[in-house]
Amino acid sequence: MEKMTEGKKKIRIIDLGEVPAIRSQTCYHAVGYAFGPETPDTIILVSPKTSYVCVGYHQEAEREVDLDYCKEAGLPIYRREVGGGAVYLDHNQLFVQWIFHPESLPETLEEKFKYYVEPIIRTYRELGIEASYRPINDIQVAGKKICGTGAAQIGQAEILVGSFMFDFDKKTMSRVLRVSSEKMRDKVFQSLEQYLTTMKELLAEVPSREKVREIYLAKIREITGKEVEFGLLTEAELAEAERLDRLFQREDWIFQKGSLRRPAIKIHEDIQVREIDYKAPGGLIRLTARIKMEDGKTILDSVWLSGDFTALPKEGVTLLEKELSGVTLEENSVTEAMSRALKISGLQCPGIQLKDWVSALMKLTAKD
Repeated sequence: MEKMTEGKKKIRIIDLGEVPAIRSQTCYHAVGYAFGPETPDTIILVSPKTSYVCVGYHQEAEREVDLDYCKEAGLPIYRREVGGGAVYLDHNQLFVQWIFHPESLPETLEEKFKYYVEPIIRTYRELGIEASYRPINDIQVAGKKICGTGAAQIGQAEILVGSFMFDFDKKTMSRVLRVSSEKMRDKVFQSLEQYLTTMKELLAEVPSREKVREIYLAKIREITGKEVEFGLLTEAELAEAERLDRLFQREDWIFQKGSLRRPAIKIHEDIQVREIDYKAPGGLIRLTARIKMEDGKTILDSVWLSGDFTALPKEGVTLLEKELSGVTLEENSVTEAMSRALKISGLQCPGIQLKDWVSALMKLTAKD
């Protein structure tokens, strides 16, 4: 990869170790807000001491997160100024936060992500994990996600964030999300199990944080062509962090109305879990589906059917689900596959015709 050699000659490394949960988010925002022409390009390495849930800047917390569960579990909720979805975070992730001058990074967002993830990928590979970049902002291992990234502009700085995944509590992740049904929650968990991985799952022995840091910093030098120099947050940056600690815990900040609504639960760049309702004359059809992008096409990877319709024989619904797996979500393909599936299964649903099943399935492709 072409080295970016513009900007400052050294990169400041701030290794904060484990910090209070709120500070693991506010630290990089603070450097961004205090950023000036003389501020060095900065990389923060940090992990939260305790678990929490973090929502994206454009999200509405009450629509994305199961607030009652989080309260019962003692999980605080914070809002970051970086986009993306709600996520459960704990000490098993090592956050890697870049706060850089714009001229130190490529111009396009995709090239920025590609540049940012390269030292993470090379670190994983040296550890024995065959990681690779999956545009636009994932790192994957054999089709499983092991890192997602986010980006923002704060003050004069360009921000890129991601993490090393030592381990991940998939059960809690599926539990903290607000979903439309317990069936969908089960499918989110199953999909996380199937399409997300960690160092603990891939290696016989999980490396120490110190070893990962050492390899990662060597890769930073290799890729950027710059020296790294350990440093501390300045007084101005600490003052900003303290201000943001207070802001990020205010209810009017956490529960402000976002401008975007995530149309599905994203498992990784190619996989989403989605649930829709479709009202047919014969009753409500509820589809919970895992959707996969493959060669530019949208594929129905798996589907689970429920609702208040009458189905004879009752086993026909299960056969229908099986026959629909792998179908391309295009109207002609869906119509052909559903017609064949109905014939094979012998399924009869009074008041629900072929066109209703097709319309319900095609609703999975609609933008919210």
